[in-house]
Amino acid sequence: MKTILLSLLLITLSILLHAQAVPADDENIPYLMTFGKDAETSWGDDDYSQTFFFKIPKESTKGFYIRIFDPECSGLIDEVNGEFNTIMSYMILGGDGCWSDEDAQGTDPVGNYRSGNLLLRKGFTEFDTRFDNKWWTSGPFSPSEGEWVEQENGYVFKIIIEGVFGDDGNLYKMFLSTEADDNKAIEGANAFTYEYSFRMHDNPNEVSHIYPYIDSRTVSIKLSNFDWDNDGCIRIVSIIRKGQITSVSGEDEWVNEEMNIIDRELNSSLDFQFIKSKSNEVKNNNVVVNIRNQYDEALKFYVIPIGGVPKYIYAIHAKKTVLEK
Repeated sequence: MKTILLSLLLITLSILLHAQAVPADDENIPYLMTFGKDAETSWGDDDYSQTFFFKIPKESTKGFYIRIFDPECSGLIDEVNGEFNTIMSYMILGGDGCWSDEDAQGTDPVGNYRSGNLLLRKGFTEFDTRFDNKWWTSGPFSPSEGEWVEQENGYVFKIIIEGVFGDDGNLYKMFLSTEADDNKAIEGANAFTYEYSFRMHDNPNEVSHIYPYIDSRTVSIKLSNFDWDNDGCIRIVSIIRKGQITSVSGEDEWVNEEMNIIDRELNSSLDFQFIKSKSNEVKNNNVVVNIRNQYDEALKFYVIPIGGVPKYIYAIHAKKTVLEK
């Protein structure tokens, strides 16, 4: 019993320490990725824009900060195309419509996707080298400046990252923090997106993960991935799905694959595992992923999976098989 309690305590502490890192530790994703709008899509970014939402629990009343690691596009981390010339824009929005507007929940930067109240807008050029490989902090923001979302039981804020000029690749991370000069997590907070644009590991032994949440309305899903460059495979794991392999895209193309959802997978997260090829060495691979339900609605990827990281449970599958016989 003591061993079990200790294990639960360590898991809880781990979640509290890393819950607001984007990408989160469990995702094992090196960096988020957004290119300048003049880049060829073959570099791995389909629309030069990425949107994330931060959820602040209703119990939280103190101001908080949104921190960006390496916000400019130049220097050590970012992907240069000739010479650095890219300007990045960061917009933070709250208020009514920030999340609830239909266009805000899409996967393309069209229509009223910038809905809500603009709280901050900041641009970075390639000359802002003081932020190279360092954190930039915005805030403080009050939780009440966000949009109250009942289903999230908290206030939601939106950040939109866009490459407004240039053709280089910006690689960056984010953190939702209680402190301006340090990464201190907010208990109960989380982050989610409807489309993930990120950099794969170069090391073929590293496996990255993203966790779509399957709500009770979902009957089937369509998994879409862009510019995978045939770099290995995507494996899907759930409590009753041991490891289903799905189709992957080639250079500068989208690939879609549909799959049915089993009742036991409802109201839980799936684990999309990105497994690199060990024979076909691909470096600097940038990919885009989203999923939609049978109504063509985009589903959320939470950085901390709702219900925890899904693990295949053989006993459940075996019991179900026996009953069906």
